[in-house]
Amino acid sequence: MRVSYENKLGSIIFLMVSCLLIVFPLVYEDRNLLIIFTQIFIFAIFAMSYDILLGFTGIISFGHAMFFGIGAYSMSIFMKRFEPEMLYVFLALIVGVFLSAIVSYVVGLLTLRLKTHYYAMLTLALANLFYVGAEKWRSLTEGADGFTFRIPDFLRERVNFYLITLVLMVLVYFALKLFIQSPFGKVLVAIKENEQRTESLGFNILYYKIIASIIAGILASIAGALYAISLRFVNTSVFSIDITLDALLMTIIGGVGTIIGAVIGSGVIEFSHYWLTSLVKLHWIFERWIIFFGILYILTVMFFPKGIVGALTALKRKARHEKKHDQSDKMTG
Repeated sequence: MRVSYENKLGSIIFLMVSCLLIVFPLVYEDRNLLIIFTQIFIFAIFAMSYDILLGFTGIISFGHAMFFGIGAYSMSIFMKRFEPEMLYVFLALIVGVFLSAIVSYVVGLLTLRLKTHYYAMLTLALANLFYVGAEKWRSLTEGADGFTFRIPDFLRERVNFYLITLVLMVLVYFALKLFIQSPFGKVLVAIKENEQRTESLGFNILYYKIIASIIAGILASIAGALYAISLRFVNTSVFSIDITLDALLMTIIGGVGTIIGAVIGSGVIEFSHYWLTSLVKLHWIFERWIIFFGILYILTVMFFPKGIVGALTALKRKARHEKKHDQSDKMTG
């Protein structure tokens, strides 16, 4: 009952903050902040998709960027080759989702039988295969140079796109909360906790892992499509391991296996990136902002191994325990 109450409270707080963010562009006009928040919402969706693998299934993937890239290129190619209309935006999303679902299914069949680091290394190799393919298939992707494209006028308006990404992030959050609390989600958690015991109970482990991989791949594809729209440009960097490491970092900093932690981690990383790059004028060292991200990751693992959400939960439980202890002392005294 306590866990259920905390989950409901967390969802209510998340919904309240989301409502405040809806009115934010109406009361405060700042183009830079609007762009930053839009990036946070997009990468929150991507990080939540990664949390399904890492936080609830125990799958460590270094190739999650391939689904992000599939979504980004699907959207970009459609927008370049067809008229910039909302119909083609939806078609591009559907194609990206369909391709990501197929690829994640095939990749799952090939790799999910492997354990831990073997799986991680193979997913990294497959992601590099997509990266090289995008670089060499210049007739379609224009290689590492990339290309720009037009988008519908409705999406060119920053406030409209901001609200769309915000609403999608909220929908994905609540959809994943329901998914994790479902019987299927509980089996995924059981697989993470003790795979051998779950298998001994008669569950087909590979089936559950593949479904989780497909869901994560679809959400990553949607995030990639939104990312491409936000830039109106795409190149092979969307397939790079840096994209996957961003999702990993966001998930770990926010709190693995919490869903909301992915959103918080996305906010921390994006605001940190913006703040550090804005300090370039003060000292050249801030051009190497990735160094500071590395330090942030090390400090998080050392002092907050369960992430921000995990640390706050532990503090709350400690305070509750101390309160009960004080009450028992008063009663005995």
